[in-house]
Amino acid sequence: MFTSIAEKVKQGYPSIVFPEGTDERILEATVRLKKEGVLNPILVGKEEEISSKADELGLDVSGLDIYNPETYEAFDELVASFIERRRGKATEEEARNILQTPNYFGTMLVYTGKAAGLVSGAAHSTGDTVRPALQIIKTKEGVKKTSGVFVMVKGDQRYIFGDCAINIAPDSNDLAETAVEAAKTARVFDIDPKVAMLSFSTKGSAVSPETEKVTEAVNIAKEKAPDLVLDGEFQFDAAFVPSVAQKKAPDSPLKGEANVFVFPSLEAGNIGYKIAQRLGEFEAIGPILQGLNKPVNDLSRGCNAEDVYKLGIITAMQGLSE
Repeated sequence: MFTSIAEKVKQGYPSIVFPEGTDERILEATVRLKKEGVLNPILVGKEEEISSKADELGLDVSGLDIYNPETYEAFDELVASFIERRRGKATEEEARNILQTPNYFGTMLVYTGKAAGLVSGAAHSTGDTVRPALQIIKTKEGVKKTSGVFVMVKGDQRYIFGDCAINIAPDSNDLAETAVEAAKTARVFDIDPKVAMLSFSTKGSAVSPETEKVTEAVNIAKEKAPDLVLDGEFQFDAAFVPSVAQKKAPDSPLKGEANVFVFPSLEAGNIGYKIAQRLGEFEAIGPILQGLNKPVNDLSRGCNAEDVYKLGIITAMQGLSE
């Protein structure tokens, strides 16, 4: 899958910002991305610190773009754009201080078109990565909240799981938004989306506020995207196993062939993807943030260089697909 995506990304050769320029995993991945000609990495930090760390690791960063907020020649332009974007919520002095922060600085590079996307989170919390994106990049028209999905990969199998990272207790509208945006994310990875809205009930086999929330989300999502193959509420087996689907939901268009799964809560989604990852031996790529005007993606602080490499490619692909 990533060989195919990388070949597509190479054609556009977008610039992607990596604010954590001295992290060894970031350095290893960005040197590889540059060497393979997949994309143009931009590291944020002091050049001498990044070069020193790279020398320790035996890596050559001489070909990488390194932007230091303290010396960046277009810093004043970023400050002015930030003040305008925040609509009076920051003075010039506050803006200058804020934009010394790598994630804010990197996000402004994306917002002003100097980069196509951003990857952070190896050394920062999800909040540190997402907050600047929500304040500056903001969500697309018609999308109220961003959501986080994982691409689950095992051999030729690939599925989308969401929301597994952002919204703790989504309501019906949140679930519907996640479903519609997850379908768009699926298409980025050449997955023809068939979306299942999950619950502990299948088509009314149990009735509670929790199942009714999912049923309502299905109706909202169908209004938002009437051509999308989407159904629910479903237990996982009814969404995934054709023989079970035939018994529990014979009239559903999914027919047990769902490949995009929307969980009813963050706890369900987070537990679900980790079970697939650890017991099912699926590779979990993400979380991929969706619903933003431009791609900003969050690494796990437990990531390795391979995770950074792949999320960089994914972010670049999202940027080219915008």
